[in-house]
Parts: sequence; structure tokens; C-alpha cells
Amino acid sequence: MHRIPRGNITFAILAGERALSVDGDLRAARYWFDAAYQDAELSGDPEQLARAALGLSGVWVHEHRTCADWERVRTRQRHALRLLDPRTPLALRLRARQAAEEDYRAGTHDAILRLLDRARDAGDPVALAETLSLAHNCLLGPEHGARRIGLSQELIGQAGLTGRRGDALMGLLLRTVDLFLEASPKAERSLEELQSMLAAKEHRAIGFVVSAIKVMLSIRAGKFEEAETLAAVCAELGDATGDVDATGWYGWQLVAIRWLQGRGAELVPALSEMVHSPTLSALDNSYLASLAAAAADAGDRRTAEGLLARLRGADLPRSSTWMTSMYFMAEAAHLLRDTETAAHVHDALAPFAELPVIAGHGVTCLGSAHHPLGVASLTLGDVDRAVEHLRAAERQNLALHHWPATVLSRHRLGQALALKGGSGDEGPSVAREAAELGMVLPKAANRPDETGGVCRCRRRGLHWLLELDGRSALVGHSVGMGYLATLMANPGQEIPAIDLAAGAETVRSAASSEQPVLDEVARRTYKERLARLESEIDELESMNDLERAATLRMEREWLLAELAAATGIGGRARPFAGTEERARIAVGKAIWRAVDRVAAVDPTIGEELRATVRTGARCCYQPR
Repeated sequence: MHRIPRGNITFAILAGERALSVDGDLRAARYWFDAAYQDAELSGDPEQLARAALGLSGVWVHEHRTCADWERVRTRQRHALRLLDPRTPLALRLRARQAAEEDYRAGTHDAILRLLDRARDAGDPVALAETLSLAHNCLLGPEHGARRIGLSQELIGQAGLTGRRGDALMGLLLRTVDLFLEASPKAERSLEELQSMLAAKEHRAIGFVVSAIKVMLSIRAGKFEEAETLAAVCAELGDATGDVDATGWYGWQLVAIRWLQGRGAELVPALSEMVHSPTLSALDNSYLASLAAAAADAGDRRTAEGLLARLRGADLPRSSTWMTSMYFMAEAAHLLRDTETAAHVHDALAPFAELPVIAGHGVTCLGSAHHPLGVASLTLGDVDRAVEHLRAAERQNLALHHWPATVLSRHRLGQALALKGGSGDEGPSVAREAAELGMVLPKAANRPDETGGVCRCRRRGLHWLLELDGRSALVGHSVGMGYLATLMANPGQEIPAIDLAAGAETVRSAASSEQPVLDEVARRTYKERLARLESEIDELESMNDLERAATLRMEREWLLAELAAATGIGGRARPFAGTEERARIAVGKAIWRAVDRVAAVDPTIGEELRATVRTGARCCYQPR
């Protein structure tokens, strides 16, 4: 560490305080305060020692995450406090910092609130402003919303007395965060006010939080690519500022993006590493919960069950990530049919049903808390309660302008209504909304007497709606989709490729007869298909889609050859002979091209079809 000339200790203290309060540069502040502490210790100046020790804590609570870092700073602060007159404002500021750090790690707030009362009586504006900010950081649980707003408002007022720009910015930031946490319609107006202050002069630490809120708003808008880009920029800013949350917040943002996209299983490798990171807050269990949900989504039941048992057995503190933990515990329990965890989540989360699930200082938002409550109710088989929660979730998510969460709530609501015997008409529109946002819809709870794993396909005008365990994909009609629909309508049954090409009537005939001939119905179907092929080929060629046109021409040639081969003297039908190979090639290509289209809309359904559809001379859909 660069040693400051002893006569310049005061300069180092002032430089550190400016870095914290004016610039928000946490990295620079730590450098100046560390150097100042070492020199003040040598000089024996207790006041300078205390100011340096106090500054080492930074602007947030719990900035020092590793055990070694925290113990070093705590030891220095205790040493400095012993040398001070306990009646001075500086001693009060140090005691408030120590109380806040201890309270935060214990998930409590009693000690810092007692010192807040003392700070109000002491009459020192700086001591009161700092204690207000510290107390706010220890009250981030969902039950403290009204109290937090009162503290942030009081801090804004105290900033006029301290004259420190950082206090005014911090008060406005905390108020903005509080409004978002309470789903207030005034939140974005407060954010605009804060951004206008930052535009006049940068404050890195607060600017980092503002950049995270922008990521959250982009996620709410369903702009996933933009949100991912902004999240990377936010992480770089946090790292440059020296904020220990830079990595953890980036992780939260990616978890929210991937989960809302329906790509939770992809998170397992990264989350498996992140849960052991020493940079995570001591109170943060959201990474364990999200790993449980991701593992369940990936089919790793053992890992998911172990994590849920660990979380359920712990007394999780109501921190800034507690609701996020509840959200993912509900999702994991639903995938595992874990009714014990679902009941635990519902009981714990129900008092906060009207709040949004937001992590940290507005870092990510997963939508209304009614949504995980609805999912937990579905897991428990309480369909009526699930419908109530999910209807409320849809309304609240619309009010939040959270479009991905709105789609998810509508999807789950459709599942709940289907369990009640509803028509399920919500499916196609929700599938279209999900496709527009680039989302893959999640699995549903099955009826008690219903087995999962069977993909079903229904015609919807010019589209086909495929459904598998609650997931759905809306895909445009094509020849291959027609073949797939026939296979899925006859699970486990082998159907000759030549019959698939001939059409549904021939398939139904083949299903009830082993006679390997083209009867009058089959020949009529072939001719009707030939007429349609002529029209489709012309249309594709006019659109310059030559590849698909070539495939259809191959099918047309095969049908012409089939008719010629199946017609004997006098126009009488005769047995098939040696034409299966052309059918195998044409039908197989059409089916796998259709499967690729399904996978582009929903990779999970696409992979399931790749694993369960067999093509060749005889084709089959065999559910697992």
C-alpha cells in the first residue's frame, strides 16, 4: 500500500470522504481510508483513526463479505472506538455502523433502531443522516415498507442540514427503491427525479443502482436481449465502482431473464458455482432457491429435493431477497409435486400477496407475489384458490407493465381453469404472446388421474397447437405438421410412410385393416393431395422458397408413381410394390423439418419429439 506522508493524513481522510459522499467511488474511498488508518495508527491521532475506520465501511451495510475482510474492518473500528470520548458524534457514528453491521448479519434491526433514537436526540445532522441510511438497509424485508419510506423521507430532509450531496442522493434513491418495492405508480416519477440529479454530476455507487433498476424495467417490458445487454453494462459499472454486489446482481438479472424465457435448466452450471461465492450477502438464499428450481426444470430431482429440504429447514430471514427465494421455492415444489414445501411457501408468502417479487434495490422483478401463491395452490391441488391468486397476479402484473409475468400468470390461470373443467381457450392466445416475447411456457400440474409426457396436437385455423406437460407451442401448418399430427393422434401405432402421405383417411383405413392396397378412398385421397400439392408448389415458387417447393415436388412425383403402380389393367387397383423408399424419404424430411419448427418455438417440446418420433418406411410417435 502506498504510504501517505504523515502530514497529509488529513488530506487522505478528506479525499476518502469526498470519494464516498460526492463521487460514490467505493474503490477509491477504500484506498484512501486504508492508507489513512495505517498512518493515523502510527501518529496516535484517535479522531483521525476513527474517521478512517468509519470510512472503511463504505456507504452500504455489509460491503465487506469475506470473513477476513469483515473481521479486519470490525477490529479496526472497535480499536478506534475505545480511543474516543463516547459522548462525541463521531463515537455515535461508529457505534451506529457497528450496530447496523451486526444487525444485518443476524437479520434483525433492534440495535440500529435504538441508536437511531439516540441520533435524533444528539442533534448532529451527519450522525442522524448516516444512521437513517444504515437503519433503512437493515429493514429491507417486505413487512417494513411503510417504515422504510418514512426513513428515506427523513433522510432527504436531513440532507438539507448536512449539506452533503451524497445524503440527498441516497435519500432520493432509497425513496425510489421503496416505491418500486411497494408497487407504487409514483416509482418511475421518483426515478426520473433521481436521474436528473445524477445528470448534473455523477455518483458512481448510486448510478450503479439506477442502472440495475433500468435492467429491471427492461425485463418488465419483455425486452430480453436489451435487458441482457444492460445487465452486462451494469455489472461493468459496479465492478469499476468497487461495489461488491456487481457479480451477484448480474447473476440475479440473468436468472430472472432465463427463467422468464423458460430456459431455467440452462442456469444450473452457473448457479452451482455461484451459490458458494463469498461475495453473496450473508442473508441471500435466493441463489439456493433458484438453483433448486433450475435443477428441477432440468430433471435433476435429487439436487432439487436436497436444496428444498435445506431451505425449508432453515429460518430464512426476511431480507431483500426473501420473496425471490419464496418464488423459486414455489416453482421447484411445483415441478417436484412437493406439497410440504408448497404449503410452507404459501403460508409464509400470503401476508405479502399484494407486493411485487423484487430482489435487492430494484435489481430484478419476477412479478406479483400472487403468482407463486397461485403456483403453490396448484401444487396443493387447491384449484379454486389458485384461480383467485392467478387472476389477481394477472391484474397486478398488468399494472406493473410486466409483460412476461403477465403471460406466465395467464398461462397458469389457463391451466387452473382447465383443471376446473374449463374450455382452455386461453391457450392459443397465450402461446402467441409467449412466442412474440421469445418465451417458452412452463409445465403444468397434471390432474391426479392423468399421466404426463404425452404430446398432443390440435388444429387452430392455419396453425397447430402442441401441448406437453403444460408447455405449449403454436406452429404454422405444413405438410410435415400434418404428418406429425396424425402420428400424435395415434400414439404407439406404427403407420406406413405411404399411408401418411396418402392422408388421414388412408391412415384410418390402415389402422383397421392389414390390406396393403390402394382402395377407392385412398386413390381419391391421393388425387386430392396431388391437386393441393400443385397449388402449394406454385405458391412456394412465387415466394422464392425453392427448398420447400423441391420437397413438395418430390412428394408429388412419389404420389404420381404410386397411382401408376397401384392401377392395373382397366384402371383396377392392385397391390403396392416397391415404392416405400420414395415415401420414406419424402415423409421423413417433411416430419423432421416440422420438428425443427416446433423446436424453434419451444425447445423442450422439440427435443421431446426428436426423442419420441421415429421415421422410416413405418413411422411412429412413442411417448416415453
